[in-house]
Amino acid sequence: MSWENKRIWLKFLSLFSVIRGYNILIIIIAQYLASIFIMAYHLPLSQVVFDINLFLIVVSTALAIASGYLINNFYDSEKDLINRPSKTLLDNFVSQKTKLSVYFILNFLSVIIASYISFKAVLFFSSYIFLLWLYSHKIKRYPFLGTLTAGLVAILPFFIIFVYYRNFEEVIIVHAVFLFFIILIRELVKDLENLKGDFTLDYSTIPVKYSVEFTKKLISVLVISTIVPALILILFFDSGYMDYYFLLCVVLLIIFLWQLWRSEQRPHYLILHNLLKFVIVLGVFSIMLIDIETLIKRFF
Repeated sequence: MSWENKRIWLKFLSLFSVIRGYNILIIIIAQYLASIFIMAYHLPLSQVVFDINLFLIVVSTALAIASGYLINNFYDSEKDLINRPSKTLLDNFVSQKTKLSVYFILNFLSVIIASYISFKAVLFFSSYIFLLWLYSHKIKRYPFLGTLTAGLVAILPFFIIFVYYRNFEEVIIVHAVFLFFIILIRELVKDLENLKGDFTLDYSTIPVKYSVEFTKKLISVLVISTIVPALILILFFDSGYMDYYFLLCVVLLIIFLWQLWRSEQRPHYLILHNLLKFVIVLGVFSIMLIDIETLIKRFF
């Protein structure tokens, strides 16, 4: 392979790393699985999978989130150099100017694609893109507000599908609350993980402003709060074999809590962060367990 080809390949890997391509793929899968098994479970599989409007919503979401990661990387370049020097080295194969250019292109495409759905979709994605920019530029520097906004922008891609299918069942709300709490916990663990860079660059995150111990207490409250909707879903709703996922989550969250209070350094918090990632990704694929019999009939 020539040096020119290597350079192109490295730039591609760098851009993929910046936009967190693996995260976007998981979100796409989650949107479709949530549509099939939760939001529109009453509709035939083909009607959901081949719904052109759903496809456009998913594509617009993916492009908006990719642009959000780009602008976040742009504003956090100094902090990431302190917290993630190896990843930052790969990310910097693409210049800041190129990142900004791709950012505007992705936003433009997201809104244009949304225009084929409806004017309301254009308003939603325009607002979502603005919120992602505002979060990266300003909001994330403020304690509590930054954490809550991070949880909000993570849950909004599912909110638009929730509205699209007009399914307002209580079970969906409980699922959303469970996911929202998990995301809030992950954001606080990320703050502990990135404490050095946040403190150096004067980011007023919760650990920086209120101490690590206070953050651990807050996470502990959120962990207990997360266990509550998990138990509600097990005891009061028919979640099929996904009940086993929620039982596993309860066990993992208890282990997480025990480990949290033993953690003191960045590698410890990185382990906790990866555990939460595992819980989220496993949850995405566990959606299929809600109605495993129908799944088998549909596909086999």
